[in-house]
Amino acid sequence: MRKDVRILLVGEPKVGKTSLIMSLVSEEFPDVVPYRVEEITIPADVTPERVPTHIVDYSEAEQTDEQLFQEISKANVICIVYSVNNRTSMEKVTEHWIPLITENTDKDSRVPLILVGNKSDLVEHSSMETILPIMNQYSEIETCVECSAKNLKNISELFYYAQKAVLHPTGPLYCPENKQMKPLCVKALTRIFKVSDLDNDGILKDNELNFFQRACFHSPLEPQALEDVKNVVRKNLIDGVLHNGLTLKGFLFLHTLFIQRGRHETTWTVLRRFGYDDDLELNQDYLFPPLKVPPDCSTELNHNAYLFLQSVFDKHDKDRDCALSPDELRDLFDVFPYTPWGPDVNNTVCTNEQGWITYQGFLSQWTLTTYLDVQRCLEYFGYLGYSIVAEQESQAAGITVTRAKKIDLQKKQTQRNVFRCNVFGAVGSGKSGFLQAFLGRNLLRQNMMKEEHRSFYAISTTFVYGQEKYLLLHEVFPDLDYLTDADMGCDVVCLLYDVSNACSLEYCAKVFKQYFMDSKTPCMMVAAKSDLPEVKQTYGCSPLEFCRKHKMPPPQSFTCNTAAAPDREIYTKLTTMAMYPHARLRCMCTCNRCTFCLCQNLLNSELLQSIRAKLYAVVLRRHIIQEDLSSATFWLRASVGATVFAVLGVALFRALLKTR
Repeated sequence: MRKDVRILLVGEPKVGKTSLIMSLVSEEFPDVVPYRVEEITIPADVTPERVPTHIVDYSEAEQTDEQLFQEISKANVICIVYSVNNRTSMEKVTEHWIPLITENTDKDSRVPLILVGNKSDLVEHSSMETILPIMNQYSEIETCVECSAKNLKNISELFYYAQKAVLHPTGPLYCPENKQMKPLCVKALTRIFKVSDLDNDGILKDNELNFFQRACFHSPLEPQALEDVKNVVRKNLIDGVLHNGLTLKGFLFLHTLFIQRGRHETTWTVLRRFGYDDDLELNQDYLFPPLKVPPDCSTELNHNAYLFLQSVFDKHDKDRDCALSPDELRDLFDVFPYTPWGPDVNNTVCTNEQGWITYQGFLSQWTLTTYLDVQRCLEYFGYLGYSIVAEQESQAAGITVTRAKKIDLQKKQTQRNVFRCNVFGAVGSGKSGFLQAFLGRNLLRQNMMKEEHRSFYAISTTFVYGQEKYLLLHEVFPDLDYLTDADMGCDVVCLLYDVSNACSLEYCAKVFKQYFMDSKTPCMMVAAKSDLPEVKQTYGCSPLEFCRKHKMPPPQSFTCNTAAAPDREIYTKLTTMAMYPHARLRCMCTCNRCTFCLCQNLLNSELLQSIRAKLYAVVLRRHIIQEDLSSATFWLRASVGATVFAVLGVALFRALLKTR
């Protein structure tokens, strides 16, 4: 909605322009009329549309042509005033004023015109027969009104129509020659119908009509009013009502009727509620509401946004197979001005055996978009009508901005649900296979993928200590000299080498030393293609030695050359490392440095092995045990042995900690 309206009055001298303005302000006809009055501003609370209105007078006697041209360029609506008892002033409308205004306005944004016939109190006949042909000839003319400044006839109506011509223009909506709505208006209302059709059955039932009514006009329709609306459509359109619900044709017919009856403000209220501007394009403020994302923070969808996406998925999954077929996906994106997802999406998220995006994959793709490009997510949510359907102020209400990562590290806990893992590796090391395996695709399925549909991202869920988290894998292009901040800014690093390629480890070692050796980002070494014979790496040390030297977990074996879906355990480990970068993971430790490994070494020491062997020998000799149990010496020896065991254990543990 505009912040204000600027009305300019032009016309031949002595047709009553100044009198009209003065009569409006003072509510009486002035005794003395100057050549021109200064600009008048009417406050918003006085006007019917609650918008400040500026009324500008023009006088040929006091103003130059240059000043007139400037006023024309600034005006939102122009009233061409003529005198109903002066035929010359009427002829000047088409001979002089309309051509002059046309020459001084942009062709793409024509200013609406209102023809004003003043001094109707001086004649008994109407000038409408002369004016109507002019209205039909010029599409920019919104309306014509006859009035009288002397007896105040239609003065308030004149300026109301002028306001209305700016705030609710007919031009973008309707073509008077064809008596039909314009294509852009039909397109916008079709999107509004599809968004309001909550179950996607092609009909607005009573509950959906009431939801639409509340969203646009803040109050539901009474049952009788609903029936009256549908009866009007039934009488004029055969297929406008189906199964007691309003079809798309019926919906469009209703708005055509509103416009034809001069109630186009109703249609504009609906259009603006769903984000459209005066040109019937979705407003940038609607598509991109303000959302501040500080540095070191990420963006995620919140619970309400996931509920909304679940409803969108259910709405378009017509066959209830928990996957969206190409036709269902096209139907979903019918409210978009373009197709937002390309064929690479099918290789970014989980799909079924037919290659259709599953429910899990659908949520994953939206999670990915939110994480990588939150502005695009806001735009897409705008097309889907999130703020209307979810009854939120804007799409930004569906986004959670996480706290800074450095705070998570300080507190040693995180509330985030999406973690990014950048995968580094030399050419041919198996990075793409590693990403696709995360989506449950073995080597056989990967070989059926088209190269042009390849994706450098893969996202799905993993469970860490019973919590569902999203892991986002990103394959980094193997160029050490051109790593971006995004390539290095992640929660965990996966260094992937090919066990069958002797030179593969060298690239991983260089990446680690150059970019991650001094960072706090946890790193994992992955030995890919573990089903192939392992060869000795030409790098200075073995992968295990490299990991021990740099305090990394030992290399994790991985292969996607399996009969079934590849094992997902390694992805859970990566997610766990991303969630707890300060912790050492027990399930991966053979590093001889962490507490778990020290305890394992203590239990496996020769001293404890000999004590354990002696205890086993005692247990096996039952008859000796039975005899000893009855004597006090057994309990004494047992107590001394336990004490010695504890003292030696603590001493050995401290010694190992000191060497660490």
